[in-house]
Amino acid sequence: MNKSAILAAVVSLAFAMPSAADSPKECCKKSPAAICTPATPIAKEAWATVYPEIEKNIQAPTFRDKDYRLFDYGKKSKTKGFLYTELINKVIDLCSSEGGGRVVIPKGTWLTGPVTLKSNVNLHLEEGATLLFSDDPSQYPLVRTRWEGMDCYNYQPMIYALGQENIAITGKGTIDGGASNDNWWQMSGKRGYVAGPITQKIGRPLLMEWNENGVPVEKRILGEGYGMRPQLVNPVECRNVLIEGVTLLRSAFWVIHPLLCENLTVRGVHIENDGPNGDGCDPESCKNVLIEDCYFDTGDDCIAIKSGRNRDGRDQAIPSENIIVRGCKMKNGHGGIVVGSEISGGFKNLFLEDCVMDSPELDRVVRIKTNACRGGVIENIYVRNVEVGQCKESVLKINLVYEPDEACDRSYPPTVRNVWLDNITCRQSKYGVMIEGFKEICNIDNINVDNCRFDGVSSGGNSISGLVKNIRFSNLMINGHLCEKP
Repeated sequence: MNKSAILAAVVSLAFAMPSAADSPKECCKKSPAAICTPATPIAKEAWATVYPEIEKNIQAPTFRDKDYRLFDYGKKSKTKGFLYTELINKVIDLCSSEGGGRVVIPKGTWLTGPVTLKSNVNLHLEEGATLLFSDDPSQYPLVRTRWEGMDCYNYQPMIYALGQENIAITGKGTIDGGASNDNWWQMSGKRGYVAGPITQKIGRPLLMEWNENGVPVEKRILGEGYGMRPQLVNPVECRNVLIEGVTLLRSAFWVIHPLLCENLTVRGVHIENDGPNGDGCDPESCKNVLIEDCYFDTGDDCIAIKSGRNRDGRDQAIPSENIIVRGCKMKNGHGGIVVGSEISGGFKNLFLEDCVMDSPELDRVVRIKTNACRGGVIENIYVRNVEVGQCKESVLKINLVYEPDEACDRSYPPTVRNVWLDNITCRQSKYGVMIEGFKEICNIDNINVDNCRFDGVSSGGNSISGLVKNIRFSNLMINGHLCEKP
């Protein structure tokens, strides 16, 4: 944004500011830059009308009633370290070509390289079955994907699908990425993890530069020598996707990363992944998504909604939209439910309810993170009926100045508007509500916290900096005291 535009916005905002005589009394914690005026809540109408319409449009795929049992099509090997990659993919191809059904992985631990799902195939892991993925990068060919919101060719994700319809991963078995400090996690180069000779500190800055300069994706070739780890599960441009019942462990990078998908259900999944960038489920530029009855214990965000980073996200302008999260349990993580930071395509319509979050290593409950490199509009966030034992920082955090040192064109300030929290209880945190807005322009609007109780707030209340308008507290109790004004 140029200086004249910023000045005009600030001047316009100044006329909207209340006078000292009209200013509401501050409570809980001083927030001198906040602009506080009444907002009109419409959350009840959204829950009553928009939510059921989204729910109606999410239907899990169904499959032909035929099983393709893995060892009906090949023999078990007695060789230690044998890879079942070829056999698994052969049976998936056969199943898809004959009209679909279930490809059944039996009880036992089966070492494999990358698996490619095809249309009308349900990859079903029986109880006691484990797909253990190889830690040898040479087993993973390069495919088109996104890495932290930036398009590229990189190592094939461990379970991958491109442009398929009616696909599923189901069963009571385990998908084990096999990652540890001895292999994939060495590529992170992050503090607290063993650093290998090749880390993402080589590939990530280069990919960010390609993104900023608009280099065609066909020329963004990564893989060997760049230190960019693969995701565990990555359906790309797929319709009608189901992931249900399985346990997912030790991912090299993000665990479930649906990209440009429509009609996605993630149900009853158990995720444990304490590795670097160990996000649990990151729908990116996806539409009509249901995540329910899942368990998250992660080394990064539990659920993070995304839509592309900086130029790639802005140019494609494909938002994530219509996401329902319910009945989930979140333990460790940087955030329980997160929007961003790679959110340049925007996002609208999150409905989260009936979740439980609790851990001294859970940083925040609801988090929106973005910056002026991103652009995009984030709107219509509805959260209700959440029970929090403890979190480290805040129950709600909105941050428009995330990653302030990122090298990028900062003329794309994002907008966050229409956020409702209702009936959230938390027994321990540092802050209740924490907002970090821009100092120059007011791009945070209509933030509502209703019928919430935050106890054990060690700072004594909220922390609000930068410019905010239409922020409203109603029946918010902090440390036993009514807090009606920010």
